Amino acid sequence: MGYKTKEWRNSMRVTLDYNNMTDKFLGAQGFTAKKLSSYQSKAAAAWNYVKENRGKDELYMGWTELPYNQNEIVADILETAKTVRKKFQYFVVLGIGGSALGPIMAFNALCHLHYNDLPKIKRKGPKFYVEDNVDPVRMRDLLDVIEPAKTCFNVVSKSGATSETMTQYLIILDLLKKAGVDVKENVIFTTDANKGNLKKISDECGGIKSYVLPDGVGGRFSQLCPVGLLPAAVLGIDIKGLLAGAAYMDHICRQPSMRKNPALMSAVLQIAAMEEGKNVGVMMPYSDNLKFLADWYCQLWAESLGKNETLDGKPCNVGQTPVKSLGVTDQHSQVQLYTEGPFDKVVTFLSLKKYACEMPIPHGCENIPDVAFLGGHTMEELIQAENAATAYALTKAGRMNYTLWIPELNAFTLGQLLFLFELQTAYAGAMLNINTFNQPGVEEGKKATFALLGKSGYAEKKKELDSLPAKDSNCII
Repeated sequence: MGYKTKEWRNSMRVTLDYNNMTDKFLGAQGFTAKKLSSYQSKAAAAWNYVKENRGKDELYMGWTELPYNQNEIVADILETAKTVRKKFQYFVVLGIGGSALGPIMAFNALCHLHYNDLPKIKRKGPKFYVEDNVDPVRMRDLLDVIEPAKTCFNVVSKSGATSETMTQYLIILDLLKKAGVDVKENVIFTTDANKGNLKKISDECGGIKSYVLPDGVGGRFSQLCPVGLLPAAVLGIDIKGLLAGAAYMDHICRQPSMRKNPALMSAVLQIAAMEEGKNVGVMMPYSDNLKFLADWYCQLWAESLGKNETLDGKPCNVGQTPVKSLGVTDQHSQVQLYTEGPFDKVVTFLSLKKYACEMPIPHGCENIPDVAFLGGHTMEELIQAENAATAYALTKAGRMNYTLWIPELNAFTLGQLLFLFELQTAYAGAMLNINTFNQPGVEEGKKATFALLGKSGYAEKKKELDSLPAKDSNCII
């Protein structure tokens, strides 16, 4: 509970270092102080927009208040998590998009990297799986390693009409029935408070344990509500620490000055870079535990900013393509492109000052200098040196990059990162004058899927699909 003391909180502060975005380090490829200052009024307007609309459900900004308004919910989740850990051998999240990426990200960040392979006495909780697709092989293989009767299934869908999630649910429901298990005993819903199909199913079953996905919280902003908090609590993650970290970052970002507000400054850096043709944003953590934070961020950034209309109805095609990368792994695959390819990228490093362990490198191969020099160092030293070296190489090549420094990885610092990225996204959307919180571009694909599967009400869309010209065989080789 170190986050209850001011001294500890300050020692765990996540900081932004954007020196490698400036002309001092990049020369002509970098931003001058004058250039960054030219964004002050736009940044101030974005900061004010977020401040004035905090908590407004109709604008899907309820996520801003999640660090403060969930005391009773958290207490209930913690009690449920205790029961789940005692009663079940497996815990499976059924969901897609943010309802899946968030739990996967937190699991990977704060649990043992081989958690499911640990003996039960070391895990202290059920084995954990997230089904975030409808690949039939994925479902088959899940069923090969769990026993449905000994599994708690968390079904996450606000509407209860998400085709992927409800397909997963129908398969599990059938298996539970065949095993003679009452669905109420093995299923928890996370859904709308008053409406939707899961609410209807719960009522028909006599009441299934349910948590609320709040009205003002979109899926990609939902990790700090029951969508993410319940799975995290089952895994033994300190969910109060997550929320405390988010609140701490929120407090830091109450500063209207972009030079004191890391989320606002990072938004300005990305917007300014986009306006200079940097249309690719690379998220590169130097930590295997943060690998899936890059996946979570990619959805947040892409779905929020990729829009074709401004708030005042003007056509636009804005956004930046997020790319996930992993240091050191992708130094041996992607960094060649980042260093010598097009000047169209900004690299964000997630860098740890302290890892959970050091792992000494023994001396050996003394007659081979290329190997012997490693002896006496640690793996922590090596990965940190490679991180610094990659940043140096990019900077020397005139490539924009900046670093978010994390003192160590724990629930408090992860909460900071999540809230920083959510605020950065909200500020960037406001500067682009778009609706950051909708996703109309997803809908056309959904409608076509419904039509292809014969869903009632989509006959016209099916006709539209059927009227497509026949494939030209000359274009198939």
